[in-house]
Amino acid sequence: MTRTIFETPAVRTFAKWLIGISFKLSGWRLKAQNRASTNGSPSELITLSGWDFPLMLAVAFGFDINVRWMGKDSLFRWPWGLFRYCGGVPVDRSKKQNLVEQSIEQLKTHDRFVIAIAPEGTRKKSTHWKTGFYRIALGAGVPLNMAFLDYERKVAGLGPVLMPSGDIDADFEKIRAFYSTVTAKYPDQVGEIVTSPKQ
Repeated sequence: MTRTIFETPAVRTFAKWLIGISFKLSGWRLKAQNRASTNGSPSELITLSGWDFPLMLAVAFGFDINVRWMGKDSLFRWPWGLFRYCGGVPVDRSKKQNLVEQSIEQLKTHDRFVIAIAPEGTRKKSTHWKTGFYRIALGAGVPLNMAFLDYERKVAGLGPVLMPSGDIDADFEKIRAFYSTVTAKYPDQVGEIVTSPKQ
């Protein structure tokens, strides 16, 4: 597995200092309700949308999390190899094995492996959350750590940790209850936290 910026001492130290200064000047702050992702257990961080990538990195640096994220393999071709250094893991979508299965394999193969996933997707507005992140956590037997970026309060960090029970509707109720208090960057672009759109 490629060494990342989170595993490079000099970069990590500088990034944490820079993030601290930047957050102070911009009025943002970091907050963690639960830091289970740093205690040695593999876990998964939920981000709200693709717009949040820079702040996701800030949260990772702020809490010393070596976060990974999945991207189509074409993103990692020359000259974009830097994405690997930023924690990117290429996924070959041409393979029969789908993204969920590939992610489960990564989590089961590596210790202390944290994957950041945008439940809504990152390309366009969605009507509801995709369930891939849930199926990945359930299949790999790892907890869901609800990362959040609240643009109204200017707070970024880690929320509750949920171990998937297999009852997706009940678990989504808990997820929805938490994120109902969080304001996204573009609220009108946020899909409902349901497993399928209302009929």
